[in-house]
Amino acid sequence: MTESTITTPDTGLRAGYDSFVVGGVQVPCYYAAPAGQENLPVVVVVHEIFGLHAYIADICRRLARQGYLAVAPELYVRQGDASRYSDMAQLMSELVTRVPHDQIMADLDGMIDWALAHGGDASRVGMTGFCWGGRITWLYCAHSARARAGVAWYGRLVGVRNALSPVHPVDVAAALHAPVLGLYGGQDAGIPLPMVEEMQQALAAASAQGHTAAARSTFHIYSDAPHAFHADYRPNYRPVEAADGFARMLTWFAEHGVK
Repeated sequence: MTESTITTPDTGLRAGYDSFVVGGVQVPCYYAAPAGQENLPVVVVVHEIFGLHAYIADICRRLARQGYLAVAPELYVRQGDASRYSDMAQLMSELVTRVPHDQIMADLDGMIDWALAHGGDASRVGMTGFCWGGRITWLYCAHSARARAGVAWYGRLVGVRNALSPVHPVDVAAALHAPVLGLYGGQDAGIPLPMVEEMQQALAAASAQGHTAAARSTFHIYSDAPHAFHADYRPNYRPVEAADGFARMLTWFAEHGVK
């Protein structure tokens, strides 16, 4: 935690933890929404590599204050607890890389089902994610037509393919059902600009083939920002870029029918 860590109160909200069942497993989730309101637009928030923790819950409350039912599932529940790890490399090798693609997609489907049963509007569903969750946002928008728009915060775009991670965002540009806004840092050492350009080329190629969602997808690059510039509890936090990105996300959702 840092002095810049934001804590959004739940006053006027219905918010807390719950769970839903996918494949016989109880999947924990956090939710936040304006109290006493139904038929709300939904935003699914996909966590970073660190799992469902206070920062992700706070993002849900921030979105709830903008009129959304915001929900965030714990997508590592079958593999382990990210909070038990202090070493990043160990967290990646022992937990994050062991979560199967199909499991993630099924759990996100289940999260949307939960949201629709708890006051959400099926015609207004958006997806956003941070770091690991940014990559998943791209992939889910190719997996399902349930999301009308996605916003991916500095998620990896290319990578090694294997049985658990058979595709990456660069592979699914032509399969996108919904347009995605990518918010990336120009000083992100893990996702250098040539990787972003590779994704832009994949989107352009898909657009040329008539794929509308790819044509409508775009990037905004914060030239001086590092990775995780929105994470207010981390040293990489950049308040100006973070606030601008959040505003762009809200505008993107509004422009694409999620509000």
